Amino acid sequence: MKYLVCGAGGFIGGHLTKQLMDEGHEVVCADIKPLEFWFQIFDENINFCMDLKEYENCLKATKGVDFIYNMACNMGGMGFIENNKAECMLSVLINTNLLRASLINKVQKYFFSSSACVYNSSKQKNTFVDGLKEEDAYPADPEDGYGWEKLFSERMCRHFKEDFGLETRVVRYHNVYGPLGTYDGGREKAPAAICRKIVLAKKNNIDTIDVWGDGEQTRSFMYIDDCLDGTQKIFNSDINDVLNLGSDEQVSINQMIEIIEKIANKKVKKKYQLDKPKGVRGRSSDNTKISKELNWVPSITLQNGLEKTYKWINDQISSGDNTNRFTRSY
Repeated sequence: MKYLVCGAGGFIGGHLTKQLMDEGHEVVCADIKPLEFWFQIFDENINFCMDLKEYENCLKATKGVDFIYNMACNMGGMGFIENNKAECMLSVLINTNLLRASLINKVQKYFFSSSACVYNSSKQKNTFVDGLKEEDAYPADPEDGYGWEKLFSERMCRHFKEDFGLETRVVRYHNVYGPLGTYDGGREKAPAAICRKIVLAKKNNIDTIDVWGDGEQTRSFMYIDDCLDGTQKIFNSDINDVLNLGSDEQVSINQMIEIIEKIANKKVKKKYQLDKPKGVRGRSSDNTKISKELNWVPSITLQNGLEKTYKWINDQISSGDNTNRFTRSY
């Protein structure tokens, strides 16, 4: 089959492209970044460097494809999305115009990558909260900017299914991490940022790292291999409802630092930066629905995933191969 991966130059998009190629599919790739900034590049694919907020570009990219994975959006870690709300919300144009183009070019199935940032903030005010169920997104009070864009785009997918018969799949990702991702430059997420800080502390014989907030905020983190496995199961299913895709192994940032300290064999002191963006106090995925519907649960523990991620980041920094393409996300 012929797949279009939008955001193919990004972290999840790059891994997904490789997986589809390994399965023998033809893959068309699109991303706004110049090729030299793509995380993974495969010359045998059709690679479009284009802005998918523009309808004409969406028509071009979707022509002749069977299936679409939309992973494209302007995003990053909490520091980025809290300081770039308008830019994040403009990503709604990507989803809107891809859906319109899908109808014109008779795409069979369309996948939208949503986010746990859609969840009602009133349910995330404490640490170690109960896992968030899919219905907890309403009444709506998502993360300002980025979360609103994702929630609106979910509704667009739903109504394109109801009104036009386009098969859509919508997944809410919970903090995906792993090798070949952003670890520096301002868009990186907590696991990669902390790995980088401890790698550099060990390399430079420094005993202190900066930590945003008080370190007690909690999250669950999903390793990229689990993300790809769950994504494929959902895409190939007949489930039209929104599904969580994440780990329910909830930890505080301080606990994650302790895990990475042991991996690195390096103890650090924490300098808490209370004026930095912290996001909600606690968030984790409730996997009851996906477990029941698809018999899926994540298989990689946070310990094992962080070991692989730390090794990759350490290798990048030690080799001097931490080029710009690993510091950009959109």
